[in-house]
Amino acid sequence: MLTPEPGTYAGPLVVDKPITIDGRGQVTIDGGGKGTVVLLDTDGAILKGLRLTNSGDSHNDIDAGVQVRGSFNVIKDNRIDDCLFGIDLQQSDHNIVRRNRISSKPVDLGVRGDAIRLWYSFDNRITDNVIRDARDTVVWYSKDNLIARNDARKGRYSLHFMYSRTNRVEDNHYEDNTVGIFLMYSDGVEVRNNLIANATGSTGIGIGFKETSDVTIAGNRVLYCATGLYLDVSPYQPDTTNRFIDNLIAYNGVGVRWLNDWQGNVFKGNRFKGNITQMVVGGGKSANRNRWEGNYWDDYQGFDRNGDGIGDTPYELYAYADRLWMDVPAAQFFTGSPMLEVIDFLERLAPFSPPDLLVRDNKPLRFADTRVAGVVGIGAGLAGAGVKDEGESDKAEAKSVPSADEFDAYEALRRSLGRD
Repeated sequence: MLTPEPGTYAGPLVVDKPITIDGRGQVTIDGGGKGTVVLLDTDGAILKGLRLTNSGDSHNDIDAGVQVRGSFNVIKDNRIDDCLFGIDLQQSDHNIVRRNRISSKPVDLGVRGDAIRLWYSFDNRITDNVIRDARDTVVWYSKDNLIARNDARKGRYSLHFMYSRTNRVEDNHYEDNTVGIFLMYSDGVEVRNNLIANATGSTGIGIGFKETSDVTIAGNRVLYCATGLYLDVSPYQPDTTNRFIDNLIAYNGVGVRWLNDWQGNVFKGNRFKGNITQMVVGGGKSANRNRWEGNYWDDYQGFDRNGDGIGDTPYELYAYADRLWMDVPAAQFFTGSPMLEVIDFLERLAPFSPPDLLVRDNKPLRFADTRVAGVVGIGAGLAGAGVKDEGESDKAEAKSVPSADEFDAYEALRRSLGRD
């Protein structure tokens, strides 16, 4: 083990043997504004308790706080600041990246580097990191990684998958980013018990899908986003489904936005609350070719005469004047205006043409806290399930997040405004 004396040391540093370097929170390695601060070019090394700062600014060279080019390494409890990229793993497997505080250089969002970047890297554990003012966390061509209990804010993509299969994303807190989680061409991913809030702006998306199949989206809370869920040709693979179970989709501009008419998705036990618009489907089509069962809709107007918690009549959502701004997005600016409200009223009173049925849920929940058979044990109670890092002695310092049933909208709004 190497425990340097407290102070600042000039980088860059190349680690090419399995050694433990422990800065004990008192050692700074300054890259001098050139290249990567620490290159970890070995297997079985441990890098902890260091401040890594002042990398170069080359995107081509991926100037970073730490470049990992090996397996079975541990990078934990470090502070990485003023580095273009944070931690970059390339063709590196079975590494642990835990409890690091990461920020990029103070430049415009689009030209910052990624906080954590995986490329052709498998079976890594990215847990309990705090990320501020970086660009993305990206996972490219990588599988079987665990991404859990991270807290990322004020970036672009909290988490972005490209061609990456069978990864797990659990118990993360993603807030004030342009996009929460986006999955592109990435099948078999499990996304459970994450909090995604305040993904706003014209491209704001809570969780998005592009040609992605066989995913499980369970127990998540997607709040105050421009669009809660965004689906584009997903699932893509024949004879596959995407499963949306026990999620809270609340206080978004659009609850679920479909780029086109598609099928193969199952929505069960979800709660749609306080969204300005529950559903938008592009191209004048319907989302009703998917399976909708036992979801809660706060605009449901039916009754529950036998008290079983399920509405007596189906929930049906039709597009009336909504169709105007679904087909002409710029018209959404006038939503709620007197003229559009009059058009909507007339459309409902005496439709000029048959309205489009967007969604029919034959067993809508009458109350938000009602559980659907088969949902408990799938989406609920998953916090921490299978998330513990085997072989790690340190306890995770994850911040507890209330369950969907305990969610208080007022308190969440206060927190989002920084009024704790």
